[in-house]
Amino acid sequence: MQSIANKVYMEDSFPGVTLGAISTPRGLIQIDAPPSPEDSRTWRASLMNLGAGPDRLLINLDSHPDRTLGARAMDCTIIAHEKTAHAFRNRPTTFKAQGDETGASWESIPGLGSVRWAPPEISFTQDMVLYWGEHPIHLHHRPGPTAGAIWVVLPADHIVFVGDLVLKNQPPFLSNANLPQWIDSLKALMGPDFKKYAIVSGRGGVVTAATIKSQLDAIKHLHDRMEKLSARNAAPEATERLVDGLLSGYKVPAARQKNFTQRLRYGLRHYYIRHYHPSNGADDE
Repeated sequence: MQSIANKVYMEDSFPGVTLGAISTPRGLIQIDAPPSPEDSRTWRASLMNLGAGPDRLLINLDSHPDRTLGARAMDCTIIAHEKTAHAFRNRPTTFKAQGDETGASWESIPGLGSVRWAPPEISFTQDMVLYWGEHPIHLHHRPGPTAGAIWVVLPADHIVFVGDLVLKNQPPFLSNANLPQWIDSLKALMGPDFKKYAIVSGRGGVVTAATIKSQLDAIKHLHDRMEKLSARNAAPEATERLVDGLLSGYKVPAARQKNFTQRLRYGLRHYYIRHYHPSNGADDE
């Protein structure tokens, strides 16, 4: 666990997502959970000595299984955006580790079996402010990676947790994305309001301005390619030809090559069908 400000922590040793924790007089505010319920219990135990008050709260930055599968094991109240809550209402009660390969981190975790989802108990539509200590903590709706993606902003500490908006040296998840909204959210992150902020990616920890600019360029390029495919009424299968070129923009470890390839293959096809051929039956989560 790494301290990034007074009473603000992040953890990136678990598979999947980078986690956050904020220790306050009222209690502990946790940002996302490891995909493995066993890892969630380990993470929860490691947070017990941070000197926080008795209450516990978990914030889901979006609905992706990598950050929500282990939420029940955190054993506390969960907050998320209303559209994330809606995504849970469209899911079966129990998650089963089978089905399409999406390139997600949970797919490489052995022995997951069946896991009961923990839907958010509190949701909001645009903004929410938590008053658990001396300084308020802001939750802002910033769609793009998913319809219900949010940021956790700590104005007093100049820190913002942005989830999958920016990923460090790995391709994005696209199946539930909206690329124009993603571009708008990245531009907001690069604006003057966050100029002096430490920006914490949901997959990779603190990122630089150069990484954010690279992410913006990649999403713009991807949107342009999708628009060109649509303009010539290409079939969804045509997205397959984009994979190798997009993957070449990342320094991919050999062990992740197959995983990242499948992430792009699955995400591109489902994004294209949802946005350009919705009659083919691909729905938002």
